Parts: sequence; C-alpha cells; structure tokens
Amino acid sequence: MMAAGAKRKGEMGDAPGAKRTPGHWSLGLLSSMDDPELRVDADDKLVIIKDKYPKALHHFLILPKEKIANLKKLKSEHIPLLKHIHKKGIEIAEKADKNLQFRFGYHAVPSMSHLHMHVISQDFNSPFLKTKKHWNSFTTEYFIDSKDILDQLEDEGRVETNTTENEQLLKRKLRCHKCSKMFSTMPALKSHIVLHNVSKKKS
Repeated sequence: MMAAGAKRKGEMGDAPGAKRTPGHWSLGLLSSMDDPELRVDADDKLVIIKDKYPKALHHFLILPKEKIANLKKLKSEHIPLLKHIHKKGIEIAEKADKNLQFRFGYHAVPSMSHLHMHVISQDFNSPFLKTKKHWNSFTTEYFIDSKDILDQLEDEGRVETNTTENEQLLKRKLRCHKCSKMFSTMPALKSHIVLHNVSKKKS
C-alpha cells in the first residue's frame, strides 16, 4: 500500500462515488499509521504521522484509531475525540516550530480514506506543492478548520459537505493566502509567498 501523502493518482483522488477496493491507493493511510518512518506520536485514541510528500515545511496528519471513513461519518459522540485530535495538533505544531503559524483542519472531500486532520505550517515551502489543486486544497474553503467542524457537530450533530461545490474550489485561480494577490502560475505564486512573514504575531 502507498504511504501517507504518497503521490496519489490525480493527486486529489478518483471521481466522487468511485468504489474503493481493498488495496486501493486511497486506503494507504491505514498502513501508514504503522509505518515507523512516518509515525511521530500516538496514544490510545490516535496516531500522528508525517505526510511523506508535505505541502509545507511542517505537515502532519492526525488519525483516530477508531475507523471513521470521512467527515460525513462523524456524530455527536465523536466530539470528545475531535477535541483531543485538535489539542494534539496544537501540541505537535508547538514542538515542530513554536514561532510559525499553523492551521488545523480537514479537506472537505479528502482523497485518502480514513478521517485525518492536517496540521500544516503556513509557509507552504515545499517542492511537493506543485499544482493548483494542491494550493487550493489548503487555502480555500475546501480546507475546513477543525474548530468549524466541532462547531457544526455541536450544533447539528453531523457534518455536511457539498462534494460538487467543493470540487469547484480546487479550480479557482491562484491567490496568495496572505495578501490575496492573483497569480497565473505556481512558480510565480511560490516566489511571492516567501516574501510574507508567517511567524506568529507577538502578543
């Protein structure tokens, strides 16, 4: 099986609704949870791994040990688990670089099966960040903040995502996540974003 973050077919997965058979590349997270080269930390409820093809200087995935396929499978009973995942995300970010800005969240339509929260630094300094889909999956509403998922679960008891609308977000024009300046190519955007300060603001 392919390891977490390994080069996915089409990078963002098959067509919505496509059947995923045993051994399918999208199920690779399950094996990655036990990969000692990727595993960073674990407890009785979750496993933290490094994304093998990180889209920033620091990029981790936090996966519950409980089998939860995706956001739509979440129920109110999962709120304590998601709060624990969020807390561990903050901890791993602090250990990685306490001075950098991080975001904690989920892809609305993930390419990999098994629920996982991304912990990603906002420098986006990585040779593996190559395409518009990569960029938009972390800088548009396609990336849903962990706290927003928790709020929705607490208010409605479930998480609703519109696959068609979210897939369109991946096609948006390239826009800097800090100043909203538009770009026509990824190399131009990446040359620009290094000019931004992504350190935490001093309180």
